[in-house]
Amino acid sequence: MRKPFVVLWLCSALSALLLSLPWLVPHVGALALVAFVPLLFADEVAHELKMRASWLLPAFTLVAWNAATTFWVCNATVGGGLFAIFGNAVQMFAVWLIFRLAKKKMGGALPYIFLAAMWIAWERRYFFVDISWPWLTLGNAFARSIRTVQWYEFTGSLGGSLWVWAANLGIYGLIVAVGSGLWQRWNGIARACAAVGIILVIAGPVVASKMIWASYEERSEGVVDVVVGQPNFDPYEKFESLPQAEQTEILLGQFSEVLSGRPEGPVLLLAPETFTGDVLLNEPENSRTLQRFRAFLGGHPGAGLLFGASTYELFQTHAAPTILARSYGDGWIVSHNSALMAHAEGPVEVYHKSKLVVGTEFTPYPRVFVPLDNWLSAKMGVGGLMGRCVGQDGVSLLHFGAERTPLGCAVCYESVYGEYCTEYVRAGAQAMTIITNDAWWGNTPGYRQHLSFASLRAIELRRDIARCGNTGISAFINQRGEILSSSAWWTRQTLSGTVNLSSEQTAFVRHGDIIGRVCTLVFLLLAAFLLVRLLLGKR
Repeated sequence: MRKPFVVLWLCSALSALLLSLPWLVPHVGALALVAFVPLLFADEVAHELKMRASWLLPAFTLVAWNAATTFWVCNATVGGGLFAIFGNAVQMFAVWLIFRLAKKKMGGALPYIFLAAMWIAWERRYFFVDISWPWLTLGNAFARSIRTVQWYEFTGSLGGSLWVWAANLGIYGLIVAVGSGLWQRWNGIARACAAVGIILVIAGPVVASKMIWASYEERSEGVVDVVVGQPNFDPYEKFESLPQAEQTEILLGQFSEVLSGRPEGPVLLLAPETFTGDVLLNEPENSRTLQRFRAFLGGHPGAGLLFGASTYELFQTHAAPTILARSYGDGWIVSHNSALMAHAEGPVEVYHKSKLVVGTEFTPYPRVFVPLDNWLSAKMGVGGLMGRCVGQDGVSLLHFGAERTPLGCAVCYESVYGEYCTEYVRAGAQAMTIITNDAWWGNTPGYRQHLSFASLRAIELRRDIARCGNTGISAFINQRGEILSSSAWWTRQTLSGTVNLSSEQTAFVRHGDIIGRVCTLVFLLLAAFLLVRLLLGKR
């Protein structure tokens, strides 16, 4: 019994390895197409052998996959990192347990169709709940294998999740057919159809993507010159000891060095997320950082500066304007993580980040957790455990230059959400920017993964992207998802480039996540079928 036991655990570990590598090593996204096969095999054999605690096999795979790929969150917050690893793995494991239950009540291929539909339905739902961590959406496995997923412009990243499950289940089904003798009982036509079907499932999307890649031409209705400033501030120094005025002068010095060598004219200057924290939205012009930016822009006609800021609003009201407001003197203060567009003259435009990081920025399910936080603060002096930033209800655009070119700005974590980013384009964004501060994670796979997801957004939206990170990696990304130029990690650097403007909309932008919606419907129908089977079994 010991030999099968060891083999099954090795299969479980192999699945964890194959699932993890696409997030850790460039150009190996194809491994995800076979990653679940060893686990499916181990799970079935363990069930047939009636092994005790066989549920530990998928549990180990899913925890190991989460830990290997997202351990770096612990660099920013140990508690948050452990919650991300185990909280995500528990949800995946719940999906797997329901699948195991379905195998007992459904026959043939139905449980496996149920598994794929349920997993993708969960991934889709994960984009919209308060506690959201869709980093390991299966379609993200191809973020550094972009030549194979150019068709994301039609399906979005959940099309990749469907591809992963179709390939895994097809290969596993073929192995089962051969091992059980079913393959030998099929006639030649049936065997040929099965083999061709597997080849089409695996190779078809690759061939289609290569054809799109080869024929795609960058769409351009004009260009915008962009200079990206990567100031490279250690976040602990930035927020604790380095004066804001000094940070501002360093950044403007970077921009001056580039602008002094080029003719005057329209140029977008891009600075990272939360660059400053002195913008009170009730009186934004009193911000010393904004005043200094205005003065600098006045010396460079045509220039505009898009930068991130921790912004605040004060409300002198008896009742709190939102449950997330904190008391401040006789009133309330509301915090935001914002992107601002400033020119030498005219009003500053503001966009508030809406997809906020749970815990550090945002208190989930505030009607439950805000009163608890307030009680802890009053009774034990342990309040303020979670951030209370407030996002805006929907996206809005920032406009650059005299032509008021409409731009989308995804602030940090927002760039992980594909369908959310389509809202920028539907609102009229002709190019995209991303501003972020990934320094909290240190020199780990986290910032590289985050950068790679921007390539998927470029494909889905078919928009050029200018990306600015405080410590890197900053980059220019074209509409095929190629990183045209990028900065080094943890260096002070500027990048100069252009972004093409386009007003065309992809099928994914126009219609949204059709794959996710269809899989959700299939899951609900099969879940209802399973529930009926369970109820009938009790009679």
